[in-house]
Amino acid sequence: MTDAFVTKPKPLVERKDAIGRLFFLELSGGRIHSVKTDGTDQRVIVTRCHLPDGIVVDAEAGHIYWTNMGVPKLNDGSIERADLDGGNRKVIIPQGLTHTPKQLHLEKRTGKLYWCDREGMRVMRANLDGTNVETLVQTGEGEDDSRDATRWCVGITVDPEREQIYWTQKGPDDSGLGCIFRAGMDVPSGETARTRTDIEVFFDHLPEPIDLELDLENRVLYWTDRGNPPLGNTVNRAAIDPPTRNGRAQEIVLGSLMEGIGIALDVAGDRMFVTDLGGSIYSARLDGSEKRMLLYAQGNLAGIAHI
Repeated sequence: MTDAFVTKPKPLVERKDAIGRLFFLELSGGRIHSVKTDGTDQRVIVTRCHLPDGIVVDAEAGHIYWTNMGVPKLNDGSIERADLDGGNRKVIIPQGLTHTPKQLHLEKRTGKLYWCDREGMRVMRANLDGTNVETLVQTGEGEDDSRDATRWCVGITVDPEREQIYWTQKGPDDSGLGCIFRAGMDVPSGETARTRTDIEVFFDHLPEPIDLELDLENRVLYWTDRGNPPLGNTVNRAAIDPPTRNGRAQEIVLGSLMEGIGIALDVAGDRMFVTDLGGSIYSARLDGSEKRMLLYAQGNLAGIAHI
């Protein structure tokens, strides 16, 4: 492990604000759950979601946002918003504007939602009320391209300090063709989402990279990978700033997942929370130590968010 992404250890002391809550998506049951970060007080707050996959929480405004993948061949994906208790549910990105929306990111400074559209082969964003929908990256077009899993955009996060977006392109199952890319938050002047020239390959030859989270305090990118071990079924991290003379390093910090999907960071509390398709939620310190199963047998789980 390089010094570039060593996080400062924080003492695990009990604080009045240490509990917090998690919001997670039950893909198989079409439900959104809320639970304390110690695994207690679990509640179902939203039902009848259409294959929910990505979730973010705006605690200050009292809103949760989530994506509904829908049925890929029907192009019926959507994005919804509700209050933290599930009330005042509203569709903000209706069917027809995004094909198969996956993981979701909330960028508070600019008031934008960012998401990846898998079969749509796009990285997209919109205002928090769903207006001004934009395509930032287009990796392919048409039905033939949509069958190519190397073009599928899945995970998304944003570095507002460097004004960059990061996203994953999963690739076929266990192919070793998964990649993480980054580019500017805006399409360069005179270019398009399809032709932009500022896209950089951050990592390639990954099993199946899925969800992304940034620790902006320590400048470290975390991601889940649902491919086969030893590189898959893991949580990984790497420094995002210019690499050292020895090159950029990737570190596996957590393993033995049953197809890892969602990840949420609590940097102040030195914690991460991870979901897998096997139906479990895990917590661990940011270096992967002190791994603990919070819940299990919860159905097929997708995205997770922390407040």
